[in-house]
Amino acid sequence: MTGSVVPARDAPVLVVGAGPVGLATALALRARGLAATVLESDPADRVRAGSRALFLHRDSLALLDQMSLGLGADIGRFGVVWQTRRTLFRGREVYARSYPTGKSGALPPFTSLRQVDTERFLLDACRAAGVVFHWDAEVSNVQTSAESVTVTTADGRGWTGRYLIAADGARSAVRRSLDIHMLGSRASGHHVVVDVAEPDRAKQPTERIFHYEHPGVDGLTVLKVPFAGGFQIDLQGRDGDPPEAYGTLDAVRRWLPGVVGEGFDDRILWVSTYRFLQVVADRFADEHRRVLLVGEAAHLFPPFGARGMNSGIADADAAARAVFSALADPDRAIAAVDEFADTRNTAARYNSEAAGAALAQLRPGRVVRAKQVAAAALAPVVPQCGSWLEHAPYGPRRGSLVGAGARY
Repeated sequence: MTGSVVPARDAPVLVVGAGPVGLATALALRARGLAATVLESDPADRVRAGSRALFLHRDSLALLDQMSLGLGADIGRFGVVWQTRRTLFRGREVYARSYPTGKSGALPPFTSLRQVDTERFLLDACRAAGVVFHWDAEVSNVQTSAESVTVTTADGRGWTGRYLIAADGARSAVRRSLDIHMLGSRASGHHVVVDVAEPDRAKQPTERIFHYEHPGVDGLTVLKVPFAGGFQIDLQGRDGDPPEAYGTLDAVRRWLPGVVGEGFDDRILWVSTYRFLQVVADRFADEHRRVLLVGEAAHLFPPFGARGMNSGIADADAAARAVFSALADPDRAIAAVDEFADTRNTAARYNSEAAGAALAQLRPGRVVRAKQVAAAALAPVVPQCGSWLEHAPYGPRRGSLVGAGARY
């Protein structure tokens, strides 16, 4: 079946991928008055399991507010803002800090909610903004020229646009079709993520807990993060541990009580096991500057510091800005796309290095582990040691490149 192939000059901007970054991209285009058409390989009634990315920084909420008035505030109110952070080492608390409730009406410093909920907010905003969606549209080929980009889907449909923004994730069909490569490394060892529904009998405390060498689960490192309606447990496996040692439903039922207590067997919502990738695309645009890569189509980081979706939302805004500039001033079109590619590549490399520094704390070598043990022993009398144990697993804080979006 032939799809809606139209003259390039009259075509909307194409977006491939209807995850949070693709939806944010479409909103950013509409906020600038540009028509946006989203192609998504999944069906319209898809069910997205698991929390996946669950943390939005205030910077991201502010960008979403600019894309669709009130959107960031709505998401912020729906999600959870925990008031307490605690860090423990082998069962002993080494750091704790609580924060006052934020000002009424202001965007929170962050919010925590499942990705499926974030996508629900974004999809509703896209529909209200007039974004056009084509579901069951699996991209099979992308061709670019100096004037346009053409997309063909597996069922034979085709679309032509002036520009395409690829937000189709880690296995990006757009990136593969354009022969753009991901460069970087893959961590050894497995990481387990478990979503648990909040019990009916009482709400869990709204506190985030990081636990080095948890005695209740074979001395593994554990992170507990609340989200709207439940909490997520992240478990860092050791090198050589097979995935089934901790990452099956039966295995989770075995070790979860040692982390959160009894009574959660029937409240496990999702279990996922994966290895961390720390990779960045060698190019963020095609040779004709008609395709721009954003989100996990352009970079993959370990999740510490919540850099993935947050940097993807910043990518989305920057890509929409570049396309708007290119269409408004064709003489500067190539320069506008190159500026996007250079800036977001710098941001991605910063985030990759920061995530790598965080990963070194979660998978410590002999020297780092010795520092952790010493810091835990000194924390009761030297608060800076406890603070280091608290902050190190998230990598460096924002540096001098923040104005260029280096972290996000």
